[in-house]
Amino acid sequence: MLILLILSALISVLVCTALLRAGQASSRRYWEQHVPQRFHIGHVPRLGGVAMLLGCVGGFVWMAVGERYFGVTSTITFDLTSAFWWIGVAVLAAATGLTEDVTHSMKPRWRLAGTILAALLAFAAFGIAVPRIGIPAVDQFWTAWPWLGVALALLAVAGLPHAINIIDGYNGLAGLLAMICCLAIAYVAFAVNDRQLAGVMVILAGATAGFLLLNYPHGLIFAGDGGAYLWGAIIAVATVMLVQRHPEVSPWFPVLLLAYPIWETIFSIWRKRSMGRSPGLPDGLHFHHLIFRRVVRHVFHDDEARRMLMRNNRTSPYLLAFVVLSAIPATLFWYSTPALMAFTVLFILTYLYAYYSIVRFRSWRWHRFLQPPR
Repeated sequence: MLILLILSALISVLVCTALLRAGQASSRRYWEQHVPQRFHIGHVPRLGGVAMLLGCVGGFVWMAVGERYFGVTSTITFDLTSAFWWIGVAVLAAATGLTEDVTHSMKPRWRLAGTILAALLAFAAFGIAVPRIGIPAVDQFWTAWPWLGVALALLAVAGLPHAINIIDGYNGLAGLLAMICCLAIAYVAFAVNDRQLAGVMVILAGATAGFLLLNYPHGLIFAGDGGAYLWGAIIAVATVMLVQRHPEVSPWFPVLLLAYPIWETIFSIWRKRSMGRSPGLPDGLHFHHLIFRRVVRHVFHDDEARRMLMRNNRTSPYLLAFVVLSAIPATLFWYSTPALMAFTVLFILTYLYAYYSIVRFRSWRWHRFLQPPR
């Protein structure tokens, strides 16, 4: 496992370094656009997804052929066919996002179509489905209509990439969330002796770690839509397969683990609908935007770009508290549906309390304590 982590991280960081210059032209075109979700100054390439995709490809291929051709002992059952399918899902999911990162002209419906194709490929390759909900009364109905499990799995794989893309607004936020989720899924996979899924998660974690070396805290390169779609698709397929293969894993484990991006998406759709706006239009009222504007606001520096970078970097740790709030109990109680459901409700209530407190300028004591003096 360690060699998979190191290899994917090495490929990712090397490609990121190479892209720092190659992506300047694309980043200049992005800078010319006026979008509400941009909180940085300067020409920063949004091509981190390319580096992570190549890191994953290298990891999948090594996991399939490393023992056969290089004599590296491996206890993971993983062949070239499996590697081909995982690479196919990753490429299809990231393709439209990467196109948007380069051209900045890809319409949302085409990006959604790309993740839907990735979900369909995952179904064709792995037969993904959510076999149960974990609630006995619902499961009796659920098993009688197996297409519901397939539909929910396709929705998860097609939708999670866009959910992660919504929260991908500040240096390190989405990347660290992906790292935490990968490690949590790998832990549960090891617990149920599924070394193949654990290996897939270790590879994605390594590719993400290589990217984060240049993304946080200096913000030299961004993941872009391609990176967010890659994270979402691979994590969604892995969690669905984990629940499908192992009855002891509660289907609420991925729900709680990914509660932040999932709930942010649901809440944002409701919020925009209530305001009479299309859910597909970007805005600056997501939870991380409010943290940036109203909590991490007392950062002073003579240089405007430096000041914005410092505020950008200080935003992610606040949001990661919500990630930990869901990831720790999800990892501890991955087998217990009642506990996972209770913590999911607790997360939603905490999120709503925090969101409306910030909207109404009711800062908490720990907010004031963490702010540097003027």
